[in-house]
Amino acid sequence: MPSLQRERELQASGYARIAGVDEAGRGPLAGPVVAAAVVLSPDFAPVDWPRLNDSKQTSAIHREELFARITSTQAFGIGIISPEIIDEINIRQASWRAMQAAVADLQSRTAGVIQSVDFVLIDGLGYGPGPWPYEAIIKGDAKSFSIAAASIIAKETRDRLMEKCDAEYSGYGFSRHKGYGTAAHLKALQELGPCAIHRKTFAPVRKFFNAD
Repeated sequence: MPSLQRERELQASGYARIAGVDEAGRGPLAGPVVAAAVVLSPDFAPVDWPRLNDSKQTSAIHREELFARITSTQAFGIGIISPEIIDEINIRQASWRAMQAAVADLQSRTAGVIQSVDFVLIDGLGYGPGPWPYEAIIKGDAKSFSIAAASIIAKETRDRLMEKCDAEYSGYGFSRHKGYGTAAHLKALQELGPCAIHRKTFAPVRKFFNAD
């Protein structure tokens, strides 16, 4: 289960406002990559959040409940990078850009309350110099409550976006697989060809654009 150990260590070192950041949607063949940033309130108590964990370890029903609770009680921000930008700069750089956008959005939403984020904890590997001091934690969404909360927001936000895409681009089943390369998605892609939200640089989408 996650803990507040790293957040408390950083606070003891003088960092007051610590944001946990995570992304969702690096692997799919379609749709955006979405990142979220969360600064937990000073009165956050883990005992009151028994189901808060890595979004991959949380059921869809509990993710929806946690999303509603986090967004109504904690400071958060969201960053969304389109498939077009993913194709232009690659998914790793797009994920990093989404994370930075999420922190900027958090600060914008909480203007007057959180003037700036002092330190950022991100899930996964580091990206080199950033606009704020940060630490990358492998499997951080299972170790840090701040990152776990961000993982819930990112995953739920992206899932909802893909459900909307399902209505706009019928036949691909986006509401079910969320753009990941499932057998059903690959079958639809073969039958229908790619649509506007497919990532052109991702195999097996790429082959449709290399045919000439």
